[in-house]
Amino acid sequence: MFESAEIGHVIAKETYDAEVPALREALLDAQYELHEQAGRQIIVLINGIEGAGKGETVKLLNEWMDPRYIEVRTFDRQTDEELAHPTAWRYWRQLPAKGRMGVFFGNWYSQMIQGRVHGNFKDAVLDQAINGAERLEKMLCDEGALIFKFWFHLSKKQMKTRLKMLKDDPLHSWRISPLDWQQSKTYDKFVRFGERVLRRTSRDYAPWHVIEGMDPYYRSLTVGRLLLEGMQAALKAPKVEATSLTLGPLAANHGEFTLLDSLDMTLSLDKSDYEEQLITEQARLSGNIRDKRMQRHALVAVFEGNDAAGKGGAIRRVAAALDPRHYNIVPIAAPSEDERAQPYLWRFWRQIPARSKFTIFDRSWYGRVLVERVEGFCSQADWSRAYSEINDFEEQLTEAGVVVVKFWLAIDQDTQLERFEAREKIPFKRYKITEDDWRNRKKWPAYREAVGDMVDRTSTEIAPWTLIEANDKRWARVKVLRTLNEALEAAFARDKKK
Repeated sequence: MFESAEIGHVIAKETYDAEVPALREALLDAQYELHEQAGRQIIVLINGIEGAGKGETVKLLNEWMDPRYIEVRTFDRQTDEELAHPTAWRYWRQLPAKGRMGVFFGNWYSQMIQGRVHGNFKDAVLDQAINGAERLEKMLCDEGALIFKFWFHLSKKQMKTRLKMLKDDPLHSWRISPLDWQQSKTYDKFVRFGERVLRRTSRDYAPWHVIEGMDPYYRSLTVGRLLLEGMQAALKAPKVEATSLTLGPLAANHGEFTLLDSLDMTLSLDKSDYEEQLITEQARLSGNIRDKRMQRHALVAVFEGNDAAGKGGAIRRVAAALDPRHYNIVPIAAPSEDERAQPYLWRFWRQIPARSKFTIFDRSWYGRVLVERVEGFCSQADWSRAYSEINDFEEQLTEAGVVVVKFWLAIDQDTQLERFEAREKIPFKRYKITEDDWRNRKKWPAYREAVGDMVDRTSTEIAPWTLIEANDKRWARVKVLRTLNEALEAAFARDKKK
């Protein structure tokens, strides 16, 4: 795979000097136009052999283009905060906004290749990391990202020559790091595993470009041309507009029996039983959250449900059991301008808790397959692929020790109407009822259809949905607490078996 990058590509200085002005002008034009459109983020992944000119090339790109719209990120050894989160968390936090370019050194490929070279894990773990990288990049590209992946290459002989040249140069010897010398000793392994990664992850939506790094004029012009070609192609690509869905077919299926129809909505608790069970489950949850075994886990609770189903009341009963330092409540509303400038999962990745912590999402990433689907805020292609993206997201969380518990609080239409009318009559509850609530009520069949699809496609063994019969608020609150406790205790039991 690397043979063509070891044959000694050279560009004469005269050719380089003649081509650079036009290339710089075209790169700037494309950069400004993409920034103005603000529809795509540009992600540049820098990998390859040490000493092959990675840093020099990125420095040059900052000179050729407008550095105000370029963010260079270096991912060295993971910090304690990063180690306490799922692996992908550190990269999601650093994604550039749409219209900007992010250059990532030491990215997810560096981490997996170096880990395998130094024997930190076996091929099976490497293959798992490769599959994760593919899924991440596919999701980012589907969301409009433009990904460039550059592997800067040198043959073993070229690498040794370059390192010797830098070592003997008093002005540039500082540029040789311990990593350079280390990689010179592990060159064969690094190239072998690098080839495996490139072969498996070079896709039409995010291909790898192997750049021979010995000649600075060749590598600089080649990288510049490839960036320009990709940016111009993105500018010419047709823009996909979000389309509203026709609700006719959804309403036509209203008569079909669904999981929601299987719920016994008459379930209830009298006041004395409720108070006893509530206190018992709250004390149980408090103990589980403070248990030393939580140091290996984080807890994420997702609350979704019909309007007026009692999500807020259930969340308050959960929070009442805990020290405020141990949990965080994240209310999800319409995305802000900053959030719209990122892939839709970005704002949720940022809120994932560290180990031993608990985050409650009042509404969540499931908005993509619920309100965005029904209201036509995204295209059918967007919400259709979101099911698998969400399953992958939750799988990454569980693999990192996060316990994911998902609640759908269900009420019937008559109960909802009673609660809506009651809210309008009580002054301190009027803020809870809006015109959107009444309008959404008219789309009950469409939301019911969307909920059925959501549960069918995203209730997995690792992150199942718990459907809560919420006509009776007391029953719902106790069931929520009991489910959280059972999920944590099951995770603790699995730890014991390992």
